[in-house]
Amino acid sequence: MNNYKQISDNELIILYKENFDKEIVGELFNRYTQFVFLVSLKYLKNEDDAKDAAMQIFEKLFKDLLNHNVENLKSWLYMVTRNHCLMNLRKQQSDLKKNQEYKKDNENFMENDFNLHLKENEVKEFQANTVQNAVNQLNKEQKKCVGLFYFEGKSYSEIAQLTSYSEKKVKS
Repeated sequence: MNNYKQISDNELIILYKENFDKEIVGELFNRYTQFVFLVSLKYLKNEDDAKDAAMQIFEKLFKDLLNHNVENLKSWLYMVTRNHCLMNLRKQQSDLKKNQEYKKDNENFMENDFNLHLKENEVKEFQANTVQNAVNQLNKEQKKCVGLFYFEGKSYSEIAQLTSYSEKKVKS
């Protein structure tokens, strides 16, 4: 195990790029974890979210140190942390907006479903009134046969037996 405590940040970064030693990032973590956490907390205003952000930033640090020319680690970490937190806040706002749109769409669906149900009831009521008006225009014998057939579910032969009408008369 190497002793990296006495080495400067810039020297640690150079060593990491040469050796890919994860202990170097561990040393940087020990030096800057509190700093990254506090910057995250400043933006996110939630301790758990700030802890998560700090861990995510240090997980990315392995790759990011290889891809960037870092001259002042503390300033660079501040910028990376700030950008990470701002992206998280944008994502939260986007998720919140999507959730609100979903709720609004769901409320509209429920309202439309309720209105559709009302319209269906109006149609059924209109149909029932129309049928009732048509039945009222029939003579007494026809009303009796229609009532037995459509409302009581009797067959032509059953109606003929109940009414003493011929089956031919029942059908007409």
